[in-house]
Amino acid sequence: MIKQRLLQKSLLISLTGLMMFCSLPGIAQNYPNKVVKIIEPAGPGSAVDNAARDLIPGLSELFGQQIIIDNKPGANSAIGAAEAARAPADGYTLFHGNVNNALNDLLTKNTCCKLGDALEPVTRVVSVPLVMVVHPSLGVNNLKEFLALAKSDPQKITSASGGAGSITQLLGELTKSRAGIKMTEIPYKAIGAEMPDLLGGHVMVAYLAPVVIAQHIKSGKLKALGVAGSKRINILSDVPTLAEAGLTGVEASGWNGIFVPKGTPAAVVTKLFTDLNKVMSTDAYKAQAATYGYDIGSESPESFKQFVRSEVTKWDKVIKDANIKIE
Repeated sequence: MIKQRLLQKSLLISLTGLMMFCSLPGIAQNYPNKVVKIIEPAGPGSAVDNAARDLIPGLSELFGQQIIIDNKPGANSAIGAAEAARAPADGYTLFHGNVNNALNDLLTKNTCCKLGDALEPVTRVVSVPLVMVVHPSLGVNNLKEFLALAKSDPQKITSASGGAGSITQLLGELTKSRAGIKMTEIPYKAIGAEMPDLLGGHVMVAYLAPVVIAQHIKSGKLKALGVAGSKRINILSDVPTLAEAGLTGVEASGWNGIFVPKGTPAAVVTKLFTDLNKVMSTDAYKAQAATYGYDIGSESPESFKQFVRSEVTKWDKVIKDANIKIE
């Protein structure tokens, strides 16, 4: 009798597992059948926000459903991440995470929204090296002159950041360390929030995505000192890399990608990855990305997960050397 009950229980478990496995393709076939929300941890109009919105036309057409952006800026992108991690794992809430979210994982013991754990990767969307710019009133024409001024009169140099642990703060710390200079950091609450003060000359230095500042550089409202990447950017081809300008070992990219809450069915993740790549491989999307100077990602979920880990490793030393903490 006991043997029979155990056998029946074993068969029931096996049948349940088989039914769940067989249902996954059905989930993918029926997904999505309602509105899909993308939580965006940056403010409207920022470079990161624009990267998410550029996906919507093509993805909406493939889905046959409306896609909405829900902006939740603040706390170095952690507010949006926490909300996304709490969402049902059904594929109807996506998270447009960025490099700042990966950096948060190094700076907080709160594991509510860790990339690669509470939020599972789908694919990287785009990445782009940041550009170091200054306000013209600082009176420098190139990086060499800027470094000379920073060494002779550091009180003049105020540097904007996206707050403690942001990629812009870490790039500023890396700049100071490699160049042997001092700058007074002015933290802001969200990505791109420093723009009004930068254009107004209330803060002197910033590190921003090229699409945000290209028009201001061309109009003379800002002066570009260098690209924090291994090569020049097509939309700012006359701006040298920081290495070309004389400061080596200072590179940082802003990147972003799509994540889903942990436990989202594998078939849904696969469909999201497939459809996102269809959108990003279109001529229209490639042309739009080129106008921003973006590199398109498109890695598999596992490759994207490895990429995130490599970024965490890269910035861990900078954080420790600068003794950066989030209170």
